[in-house]
Amino acid sequence: MKIAELPTEEYIFPGNRSCAGCGAALAYRHALKALGPKTVVAIPAGCVTVIHGMYPRTSVNVPVIHTAFETTAACASGVVAGLEIQGRDDITVVGWSGDGGTVDIGIQALSGAAERNTNFIHVCYDNEAYMNTGTQRSGATPSGVRTSTTPGGGKVEHKKDMIMIMAAHRIPYIATACAAYPLDLYKKFVKARGIHGTKYIHILCPCPPGWGYEPEDTIAVGQAAVRSGMFNLFEIEEGKLRFSAPSRREPTYEIESYLEGQKRFRQFSGEQIEELRHWARDYRRQLSAMPN
Repeated sequence: MKIAELPTEEYIFPGNRSCAGCGAALAYRHALKALGPKTVVAIPAGCVTVIHGMYPRTSVNVPVIHTAFETTAACASGVVAGLEIQGRDDITVVGWSGDGGTVDIGIQALSGAAERNTNFIHVCYDNEAYMNTGTQRSGATPSGVRTSTTPGGGKVEHKKDMIMIMAAHRIPYIATACAAYPLDLYKKFVKARGIHGTKYIHILCPCPPGWGYEPEDTIAVGQAAVRSGMFNLFEIEEGKLRFSAPSRREPTYEIESYLEGQKRFRQFSGEQIEELRHWARDYRRQLSAMPN
């Protein structure tokens, strides 16, 4: 597929309140292109809430329910139940929450929905911290990163493996995506829309103010994350993992090319860089060992 073949319809419009270079806005734009107008989205507090704007105006042209931080998947489950009672099977229901609203505060409702195999897509737009409220650390923040709640030496723990947590629920479709690869992201949402049951898509969304880089570098930063092995693109269907095209080659593990230019990593020592490189290699080995 080529860029020129993407739908021309836009469901998120210019003039919204996203930051310049926002990876989450880029991902949201292409996901809605894939899902189309018959989509209902449930979102909690977060950056995407800001993108939508303040009632009674909005910059997004699909129905959206703003819900409490911990209830994205519960809200989406209720919408699914209501549509089923009406006999409507032509509408895609999406829960769209950040890493804080997915891997931390919203994990209970999401796990319950996945256990029931609720027919919806849950998206984690992962900018690796609570960006909307001042860049506090989340379970998805990488080890060593300084945030407003992990000053000094930075976060101690490694990033929570939310993808494998969801894989343990044995849901029919799991995918990772990155805002820097919009065609790959688009195709995964098209596929998820056609699968019945719970689908989980985890999107790495570079964040200029939170990560500390220039807005025009969002694509370069996201691509460096994938090339270096700090983030892998793949799909899991029926327990089998398949790497997506940008991740089929072994990563370079030259994570310096990813870390440089991001202020959140500027205090890193050589030892911390090697620790992250070891983590990236080890995680890739775990993925490669899965059935394919």
